[in-house]
Amino acid sequence: MSLRIADLADARVAIWGFGREGRAALVALRRYFPHKPLTLFCNEAEAALLIATSDVATPSPPTGSAERVGVSGGRRRLVDVSPVDPLPPHPTRSLDVVRGEGLPDASPLRVVTQPPDVAALEQFDVVIKSPGISPYKLPAAAALRAGVRFISGSALWFAEHPHARTICVTGTKGKSTVSALIAHVLRKSGRSVALAGNIGVPLLELIVPPLPPQWWVIELSSFQTHDFGGAPTVAVINNLYEEHLDWHGTRERYATDKLMIAANAMHVVVNAQDELLAATRAHASRSVFGTRDGWHVAADAICRGATVALALIAVPLPGLHNAQNVCAALAALDAAGLDALALAPHVTTFKSLPHRLQLLGVRDGTTYVNDSIATTPQATIEALRSIGDGAAVVLVGGFDRGLDWRPFVEHVAAHPPAGIVTMGANGPAIAAALKALDHARFALRETQSLGDALVQARSVAPRGATIVLSPGAPSFDAFHDYAERGREFARLAGFDPAAIAQIDGLGIA
Repeated sequence: MSLRIADLADARVAIWGFGREGRAALVALRRYFPHKPLTLFCNEAEAALLIATSDVATPSPPTGSAERVGVSGGRRRLVDVSPVDPLPPHPTRSLDVVRGEGLPDASPLRVVTQPPDVAALEQFDVVIKSPGISPYKLPAAAALRAGVRFISGSALWFAEHPHARTICVTGTKGKSTVSALIAHVLRKSGRSVALAGNIGVPLLELIVPPLPPQWWVIELSSFQTHDFGGAPTVAVINNLYEEHLDWHGTRERYATDKLMIAANAMHVVVNAQDELLAATRAHASRSVFGTRDGWHVAADAICRGATVALALIAVPLPGLHNAQNVCAALAALDAAGLDALALAPHVTTFKSLPHRLQLLGVRDGTTYVNDSIATTPQATIEALRSIGDGAAVVLVGGFDRGLDWRPFVEHVAAHPPAGIVTMGANGPAIAAALKALDHARFALRETQSLGDALVQARSVAPRGATIVLSPGAPSFDAFHDYAERGREFARLAGFDPAAIAQIDGLGIA
């Protein structure tokens, strides 16, 4: 049974994690229950972020005033306790955060900066867990076995909006582009749309929209599809490669968690070219893209059946994989009951998302491309296909997530780029796999940092080459996220990192 926010009124509630999702959960609960005791499990850095933020303690009421309450001189007492202390805790250290007016009698927010164990989690009726915390790892796995109830912010949102018209998009790669494309085309057709979820705006930030949109376009990661509990109007699964094995544990669990988006969907749209998505065939209402009967790429055009909808040259996104993303978006619109063929021309005005094969410019005859979003080897392969293998020097490597790099090695053996520079935590393993090739036809350099990698890339780049950051791995070994990595690459390459725009169109418009 799904939980609504009202069901939390008398429950003992904790929030675990203070990233974007955890922050949105805390703000939402304070909005509905300004005097409710809450506990937040977070690390020291997240606690520091909380201290620097006042609006967590100054929510607008759920009835909808958009005016932000001003900050007063009041203080809220936050306590850092041992994770095994019973409630109420004995404070071992105090943290202060500015409290806004309007909550003079608000209950204290208990902040625990030590990692929770099962005993700490068992003190609560409900734990709102951030997506990055794996339920397959300790202590969450043991807490689940002990009967702790975990819930996600996405699940809370869906429980509050059971009748919203939603197009939910997931997939190993391309889900942000597909989501943004759908939202863009809908808006260009005169419809009001919310673009939210994993793409950058947590759903709980929009728990009480000032004016409900006609459509919600929601990007969901595999972490979120595991337990989001929603019933989408349309569920789109763009593709399925192995990823996030550090979170899911096995390839099989990753696939199962991704496919959970389809369980309660009214209609499912999947990539017919992806064999792993054949498991959705049993769905009562299912359509596919990537076949000649539906949306597909053929003869330098995007077609629906025998009808040409768009010439590829008119699509403002490079590469065959992006043409397939367009097919996914248009198939989703058809599944939503709209005439995607009539709406297809709006694709031509779409603005490419940052950090996705983003052309930065030319310096001294060398072209620089930022593809920092590429966090799987398959994504790097697609980048090389889009750029043209022989003209590229590619920077690969980063956080080691345990993915199989053999397909990448096989690709560059058959389609060698001008050069490959390895870096980051898994750089040595990638380099070792590349060195095992007989008669490799590309220059190979090994480094550790992004700055050194760019120096090495310039040293092996032929005249007129393209240097592309397409790491095939997450950034967490050296950067906060892929966006920070992409901005640093732009800066090192001689471009203004501030000019790399954020994603347009987030939220409701």
